[in-house]
Amino acid sequence: MKRILVVCSGNTCRSPLAAALLTRALQAAGRGDIAVESAGTGAWDGAPASEGSYLVALEHGLDLSAHRARMLDAALVESADLILTMGRPHLGRVRELGGAGRAHLFGEFAGQTGYGAEVDDPYGGELDDYRATLRTLGGMVPGVVARITGASAQ
Repeated sequence: MKRILVVCSGNTCRSPLAAALLTRALQAAGRGDIAVESAGTGAWDGAPASEGSYLVALEHGLDLSAHRARMLDAALVESADLILTMGRPHLGRVRELGGAGRAHLFGEFAGQTGYGAEVDDPYGGELDDYRATLRTLGGMVPGVVARITGASAQ
């Protein structure tokens, strides 16, 4: 089974949302052979998804209730076939841990360029900030899935 790892800072906001959206899209594309996991460069192991991410996920039919944060480490990097990060600092950390050839910014992998390739952290913001993050990720997911599956983005 192919493994994709999505990385952000605390693994409570962006990466759990991205992993849930990506999992749903890959399953819809008939790619049940790809597992999507997440981790954070500064995660507190075992922490649940943030309340904002949990609530906006529910609004979109996604359940983050079982999510528990994990700290990014060399073993997680080693075990992943593809690593997608929310920002450039996360990309740098993944590269330090040996993932250089398999790591990309989530947005760049989806076809975005420049600042638009990074996903802003909604942590500590209003619910609308989390909704904006989910919209941003949702807009990127089709490009990521298309690149993974070799299909054209719709």
